Amino acid sequence: MKTLTVLELSKLYNINRQTIYNNIKKGILSKNSENKIDLAEAIRVFGEPIKKQDVKESVKVDSPNSAEVLLLRQQIDMLKNQLDDAKDRESFYQNQIETMQRLLEAPKPPKMEDPTPVAPPQETIEVPLPVKPNEVESDIQTQNKRIPVPEHVEPEPKKRGFLSRFFLPYG
Repeated sequence: MKTLTVLELSKLYNINRQTIYNNIKKGILSKNSENKIDLAEAIRVFGEPIKKQDVKESVKVDSPNSAEVLLLRQQIDMLKNQLDDAKDRESFYQNQIETMQRLLEAPKPPKMEDPTPVAPPQETIEVPLPVKPNEVESDIQTQNKRIPVPEHVEPEPKKRGFLSRFFLPYG
């Protein structure tokens, strides 16, 4: 958009330069980094210019709403870009979720055929029993029997508090 100096703006609107400086000081009107005032800003504050011939370059002013329309179009374009970015992020994260679900296999439930818990296997020692000479069948049955021997399990030490570790003897 066209930018104007304070002198050009005062000639365009036929107002005093001090009025423009006062509006800038109050914050009603703003200047850019080059100390020039945007024409759209001047139209917002002062309305349509009375004389269009005094401006050095030809200024195209369609209507007072043209600046608003331009601003709204820019905002629409910005929002469309943000929406596209959000859709891209959503599809990326959806793909990540699907990949993770494929990598994580659902745990298979255990078969419920035998609800009794299975004890861990224990070591067994065969102990020969005295054999009677009369009973041959009982001899065969006694040889097949095994006596389970429990595993050696050390008892867990008693849990101690924080201070008792330092002040009470270990044991």
